[in-house]
Amino acid sequence: MFNTDGAFSGFAVDDIDAARTFYRDTLGLAVEDDPMGFLRLALASGARVLVYGKPDHEPAGYTILNFPVDDVDAAVDDLNARGVTTKIYSDDELKTDAKGIAREMGPDIAWFRDPAGNVLSVLAAG
Repeated sequence: MFNTDGAFSGFAVDDIDAARTFYRDTLGLAVEDDPMGFLRLALASGARVLVYGKPDHEPAGYTILNFPVDDVDAAVDDLNARGVTTKIYSDDELKTDAKGIAREMGPDIAWFRDPAGNVLSVLAAG
């Protein structure tokens, strides 16, 4: 029905420049500028994700991008060292430890936000 060879996902942010800095400089992803003023995240898996500006952006109420890692604790330590907060949920919302890692509901996972307030995660690969 559809040709899925070039399929990609995307999400909105309220500030393209802040998103570029966060995804490129803070997270270390390959970020390409699109001729239309968008960003394209080039992931190691070969996938590409479109990031587009939306002035009336409201952060997604769900996780928009997940990063599988071999060691969640090490990934959280690295994110924290880069100034990224991983303890974003209160204990009433979600049971996480002091680092913001949920360890009892599946694979270890920690959530964090981009500058636009969108939720991302690092989770145990496997």
